[in-house]
Amino acid sequence: MIPLTGAISLNLSLAFGILTLFVIGFYIRNDDFRLYRTGQRLSLVTSGLSLLATGVLTNELIAGNFDLDYVAHYTSNETPFMYKITALWAGQSGSMLFWLAILSVYAMVAVLQNKDKHLSLMPWVIFVTTIVQLFFLAMTNFVTNPFEPTNADFVIMNGNGLNPLLQNPTMAIHPPMLYLGYVGFTIPFAFALAALIKRDASSLWIKTVRRWTLVTWLFLGIGIILGGWWAYLELGWGGYWAWDPVENASFMPWLTGTAFVHSIIIQEKKNMLKIWNMILIIVTFTLCIFGTFLTRSGVMSSVHSFTASGLGPLFLSFVFIIMIVSFGLLYYRRADFKSEKRLESFTSRESGFLFNNVVFVVLCFAVFWGTIFPVISEAVRGTKITVGAPFFNQINIPIGLILLFLTGVGPLLAWRNTSKESLIKNFTSPIIVALLTGGVLFALNVRGNSLVALSLASFVATTILIEFWRGISARTGKFEESVFTAFIRLIQKNRSRYGGYITHLGIVLMFVGFSGHAFDIENEWGLKAGNRETVGNYEVELLKISQEERPNHYAYIADLNVYQKEDGKFVTDLHPEKRIYFHRDPNPDKRQPHSELDIYSTLVRDIYSIFTGVDPENNVGYFKIMINPLVQWVWIGSYLLVIGTVIAMWPAKRRIV
Repeated sequence: MIPLTGAISLNLSLAFGILTLFVIGFYIRNDDFRLYRTGQRLSLVTSGLSLLATGVLTNELIAGNFDLDYVAHYTSNETPFMYKITALWAGQSGSMLFWLAILSVYAMVAVLQNKDKHLSLMPWVIFVTTIVQLFFLAMTNFVTNPFEPTNADFVIMNGNGLNPLLQNPTMAIHPPMLYLGYVGFTIPFAFALAALIKRDASSLWIKTVRRWTLVTWLFLGIGIILGGWWAYLELGWGGYWAWDPVENASFMPWLTGTAFVHSIIIQEKKNMLKIWNMILIIVTFTLCIFGTFLTRSGVMSSVHSFTASGLGPLFLSFVFIIMIVSFGLLYYRRADFKSEKRLESFTSRESGFLFNNVVFVVLCFAVFWGTIFPVISEAVRGTKITVGAPFFNQINIPIGLILLFLTGVGPLLAWRNTSKESLIKNFTSPIIVALLTGGVLFALNVRGNSLVALSLASFVATTILIEFWRGISARTGKFEESVFTAFIRLIQKNRSRYGGYITHLGIVLMFVGFSGHAFDIENEWGLKAGNRETVGNYEVELLKISQEERPNHYAYIADLNVYQKEDGKFVTDLHPEKRIYFHRDPNPDKRQPHSELDIYSTLVRDIYSIFTGVDPENNVGYFKIMINPLVQWVWIGSYLLVIGTVIAMWPAKRRIV
């Protein structure tokens, strides 16, 4: 009966969603406020029923009800409890329901938060949000229903279990964060369309969605970072970003979303770029749906994607409908949103923001073109041309370096216009530091993009630190505060500005980490117990290979010692594993080997060990050892990015002097 409750909840949610559209439509036509209140409540019921269905499926996954096809495919009796929960988003139909659940939460928050506010915009916000909900409700009801019973004429005692690659704690957080980011852009998009429909050219909708956008952008950023962390820990290739199509699908809306986050500042402060902001939020939301299409259509080959299905054409059609309706409406209303003010100077902060925006959009287009080109080439010429990491690196690294430079330029420019004297004063110290850094690195034989990236990183870091020091010095002189107190009060007084600086500093540190990739070293060999091999400045010795049977896999565990090559000094011990999942299955084809790696990390470098294979009879282990410099700075920068964004979006305290 419980699975039936879930299926009925989805059916009723679809019905109430349709009813919501009718009632809100009648309110828009007749202006009877009672209809608006009814529409609000119907919207809440639609969302509540979707959440109920999600709760039911989660319960069935935990209980191991293999009478449901989805449960039988993605869990088993041996699957640990945590991964039974994460199985909710491991497959096609479950992930669609999970998307719908998050959208329902967002929709409920938006309705309740604005219950008696923005009465001119909210009916259309509810209308647009409900249409998006109905699309996913139609998918989960008619195309990929998670409550489909198992097609078998016998009792199923156990399921297939979860893919070993997904049995990682990071995968319990990474997909939800991505979904929170993807789905969250629905609300700013709905407000933008509502403003277009109502011809509201004020900054009301921008001010309303600013915190929404920051929260959503933060979730998407955390999801991308966690995806890189998962790839680094779990896939065993030594990297965290491969320009995989599905990675790109999450990166593209993050890029345009970042441009939007910066651009709305100009509209709030200067009442400019109104049409540009509309374009950015429409493109961002469209890219979120397009990314879902890439993940679920099967047109792209990716370790992250789901299997091919009939969802692809439906999602692509939805993408085109969004674009035609949104851009058509924007074109029709363009005269109402034309900005009266113009940029006054090339050397103004407004210009810096605009150049920053353009670079983000160009970078997004480069990623987009490289991602879809294989599909286009296959459709036109009949042969798929693979576009790999070398193409993306060649195109995007120079664009990324320009973006890094502009990150440092922005704080040095004034609003409206920056005088020649101010330009010389503000740029002198950062440029000197950048040149000195570049000279030292050149002397250390650092060349190419790494030399440029690290020099620019020092330039940007200097501009940010100078901005903090100016603010701290002003407070210590005026209020006689300690440096630490002045630092805290400075942030409290202007959270948006200084939180943004901390976020930018995080980006700088991430670029420092990226630059280390140019110095990666790796080696691969087979070892017997007691033997040593060399990689870079280290020697690796295999002590022994032990074996252990665990509840859901069988493990071969290597004990490795790492020594300095020059003096033989002990550095660390590593314990990578070679696991066999579903090892008790009598069918050898269903047993899944998996390498569980081990990493020794410092601020300077990571020693990355992968147990690639084992010969139990001869007691030989096969290993790949990689030396990856500066990777830790990517993760440290990520922490700062998150901290800075939280500060920037946190409500400011009042009465701070």
